[in-house]
Amino acid sequence: MNMFGWTIEDWLLAYRCGLKPSDLLSKLLDQQSLSDVAWIYLIDHAHLEWQLAELDRRHGDVANCDELFSVLPLYGVPFAVKDNIDIEGLPTTAACPEFAYKATKSAFVIERLTAAGAIVIGKTNLDQFACGLVGIHSPYGAVPNTFNSKYISGGSSSGSASVVARGIVPFALGSDTAGSGRIPAGLNNIVGLKPTPGAISGSGVVKACRTLDCVSIFATTVREARTVFAVATGYDSDDCYSLSSPSGIPSAPPQHLCFAVPAVIDFNGDQQSSSAFDAALKQFEAQGATLKPIDFDVFEQVSALLYNGPWVAERYAAIEPFIEAHSEAIRPVTRNILFRAKKYSAADAFNAFYKLSELKRKADGFMEGVDALIVPTAVTHFTIAEVEADPISPINILGKYSNFVNLLGYSALSVPAGFRADSLPFGVTLIARGWHDSILAQIGERWQEHVAPSRGATRLPFKKTS
Repeated sequence: MNMFGWTIEDWLLAYRCGLKPSDLLSKLLDQQSLSDVAWIYLIDHAHLEWQLAELDRRHGDVANCDELFSVLPLYGVPFAVKDNIDIEGLPTTAACPEFAYKATKSAFVIERLTAAGAIVIGKTNLDQFACGLVGIHSPYGAVPNTFNSKYISGGSSSGSASVVARGIVPFALGSDTAGSGRIPAGLNNIVGLKPTPGAISGSGVVKACRTLDCVSIFATTVREARTVFAVATGYDSDDCYSLSSPSGIPSAPPQHLCFAVPAVIDFNGDQQSSSAFDAALKQFEAQGATLKPIDFDVFEQVSALLYNGPWVAERYAAIEPFIEAHSEAIRPVTRNILFRAKKYSAADAFNAFYKLSELKRKADGFMEGVDALIVPTAVTHFTIAEVEADPISPINILGKYSNFVNLLGYSALSVPAGFRADSLPFGVTLIARGWHDSILAQIGERWQEHVAPSRGATRLPFKKTS
């Protein structure tokens, strides 16, 4: 049976029709190979059998499919995990072999997903220590764009985006500090759901910037990303940055939407991306939305703080003992970024905190009266050769419209928005204030129902609900 491009719904339908997880998942696993640069680690059949035994234990004597899928909404659904997230018994490398360790406990988010019936297939490649937005800074190889292998996939969650875009698994986990859960989605024609900081626990995740890190979700449709988010989210008492959703958040967006849009966008001279963004805005207007141009300067100032301010010291602090003992194991580009930390003082950090508070007050003011801010997910496509020749500039360019989101405590959702003239995909990101994740997802679902994009690089059609 061909499982290419199966969605969560397709997997559950197969089981409803009497097919067995052991047969389908064993076949799926046999089809994978570590020669595929998107993977760092694939489970073996013994680990699959152990997971299936746990799945049997969870559903017990439940035989009715409706009841089974109610108790286990991800029953037998395979997924991939960025290799900076712990899975009990498997190695975690963060794309640094010398850093690798065998996890003795699964991350909180993994426990929630597997408790809902999901099955881990493997762990995916990333920019080393989740540092970068390009997806090529890994000793395990450069993950290429799924539409044109000369181009980058985006990062740092490159492998997770790749295996979803190519229809290998219906969803995958990434992480997002500066845009790593959004940039690869936009560059590969898939959905990237970046939750409110604290909505999904960071327990068991190798830290980049602990105060900002988010576990993100890749899928080919917003509907399925939302399904996974509903399972993954939840308060974790063992994570001091885990938060509970506050009361008073609207449950649904208004029928008539109003979006803020930067009055001026720097596409780095890429006219194709500029035209694609204009076309997307016209599509939103065709759906009845109102567009409100805003001065984007405040958000740009926030973005600049992340890599050109003392927050880079937080990245250094996350793995300081390892860096000090094994600096030779760090890739030159990663080392270049992390060692900037040494030029910042504690006074610099406090001054940056004060600056951020001032900017957040202004940014929140721009978000008043609008349902979301719309920006291009990525303003251009870089070739792998271009990034190898100049490793830092592309990170700064790609991060201009993504870096600010976690610093401001916002939620974000990248959705496919068609293709450029050169047939490379283009995406837009919807951004809202914290805890508006469900609102963004519902807006994103409306968008996909309207434009009905193909799913990832599979060329398979989007399935409308009506």
